[in-house]
This record gives sequence, structure tokens and C-alpha cells, in this order.
Amino acid sequence: MSGSLLPKLLAGALFLGIPTIPAQARQTIQQVQKMDIEFIKLNDDISLRRMVVGNPDAKGTVLLLHGFPETLYTWEQVAQSLSSDHEVHAFDWPGYGQSSRPAVDQFSYAPKDYAKILRAYIDKAGIDRSKLTIYATDIGALPALLAALEEPGIARSIIVSDFAPFNRPDYMHERLQRLKAKPSADVARIQLNAGRDDTLENAFRRGLPEASQFKISSEFKDDMAHGWGNGELTSADAFYYYYSNFTRDQDDFEARLRQLKTPVKVVWGADDPYINKDMGIELANRIHAELKLLPGIGHYAHLQSPDQTVGEIRATLP
Repeated sequence: MSGSLLPKLLAGALFLGIPTIPAQARQTIQQVQKMDIEFIKLNDDISLRRMVVGNPDAKGTVLLLHGFPETLYTWEQVAQSLSSDHEVHAFDWPGYGQSSRPAVDQFSYAPKDYAKILRAYIDKAGIDRSKLTIYATDIGALPALLAALEEPGIARSIIVSDFAPFNRPDYMHERLQRLKAKPSADVARIQLNAGRDDTLENAFRRGLPEASQFKISSEFKDDMAHGWGNGELTSADAFYYYYSNFTRDQDDFEARLRQLKTPVKVVWGADDPYINKDMGIELANRIHAELKLLPGIGHYAHLQSPDQTVGEIRATLP
């Protein structure tokens, strides 16, 4: 809703004899108005498209990190809800949406490289780490934890959801297993690029019973489609390169697990068809973290049940 629409709504209400728009409706309008999408330059090679939903009376900041094949638009509904009392940030990872796609010899797209991007973004955006909560899912989660190993004070708390922290291929969908080693990874890369439309149409509902399936907005779907090939390197290519280094970075994380000091909460879709919930259970047990399994929820909880996702985030906020 554009910033010019609120005065028109107010004028229309007065014309019709309605004294005012209900407070809750005004708050919703104001929240939508605060959403800004812009670019932020991290260095000479990388600029990120980001979304910021501001709040002048914010109690703190929530940073939302997306997965594959998503863009920052995956967080629109969650961000608007959280912005009632927090400032909310999200950005497109390099290789996704409208963010930069440097050559692989400059940026490997590995989880460790994404961890550096995360730390650089927090610095560049001027976010107060002591009041920051990070919610990271899928490919965004391991980078968040790797960043926390390097900098325990990176956030007040981190919530991770539906990803593969450890090298446990048996817990992963066959489509993901194939990306972990050559030559199957090269074949999977070709298939992902050829099957873009199938991925964008079915990735979010694959493996869910019909009653649990959900639709995504046309704006979000169009943004993913436009961003997929926004440069010589596609989002599928970025995903492939992420997995090229995935086992190495998983093993490094597991070897350093006891060094993790940042408070972590684990949230998992109990019916996740891509990463078995046992992966989340093992992670929570080993780092002594709170675990929340979401019944009837698949891999993309923030899209399937945004209100539930907001509730899990709010449960960790001061």
C-alpha cells in the first residue's frame, strides 16, 4: 500500500461519515508504509538488495535469512507482523534475487562465505548486536551458526530452522544428497537449471499432504523467477556451489560445536520432506538448545504458517 493511500482512506472515511479508521487498521497501514527495499554495498564486488521495515520505537532488531530458492519477499508477511514493535531486516543472499553474483574465483558461495556476508551486513547496516535476533532457515542457517562461532556476540539470540548442520545424508532428501558429491552434483545442477519452473511451482508444497499445501503470492513467485537468472550465474548455480563446500563446512561446524556460545533455539517442521526432523533433534540435544517441533508443518514454516513462525520468534524476544 503506497504512502499516499492513507490520507485518501482517511478522507474517504470522513466523507462517508465514518469518524476514523479503526486503530488496528491504521497500524497495519502504517506498518506496510515503513517497508523499504533498497541496495546496500558491502564491498567492491557485492551489493545486497535488502528490505527494512522500520519502527521508531523499536525494542530491537530481527534479521531474517532466507533459503533456496527464495528471495527476501519470502519474509513480507512475517516482517510486517514483527514490525509492530521491532525493526526488521532481510536481504537476498549473493546469487539470489537482485543481489550481486560475483565470479566463483572471487566468492565461492560456500556457507563460510555467506557467514562473512552476514557479519559484513550487520556491520554496514549499523545493527546493535546486543538487541539483535537472527532467524535463519535452510541455506541461511549454517552460515548464521558459523558466524556465531567466529563472533559469539553477533546476536542476542539465533533461531535456526530446517537445515543440515551435520553431514548426515540419510536425513536429507535424495535431491539434496545428489548435490553433496560429484558426478551426481553436476547432473543435479543441470536438472535444477532446466527445471526452474517446476522448482518455483512445486518446491514449497512438495511432500506435503493436499490439506497442508499452500499458495505463495504471485509477487514472490515472479521475484524468484526474475532473480533466478539475474546474471550469468543462476540461483541454481549458487545452490550448487554452496553444496560444493557444504560437507567441508558441516564437518568444521561439528568439530567446533562446543565452542558455540551464542544462545540458539531450534525450530523444525515435524513433516519436513527435505531435512528429517531427527537432524534438528540431534542439533538441539548436542548444543542443549530449546527445540520446537511444529506438527503438520513442512520445510517452509514461515510460508506455510507465518503466524506460528512469528510466535516462535516472539517467544525469544525480550
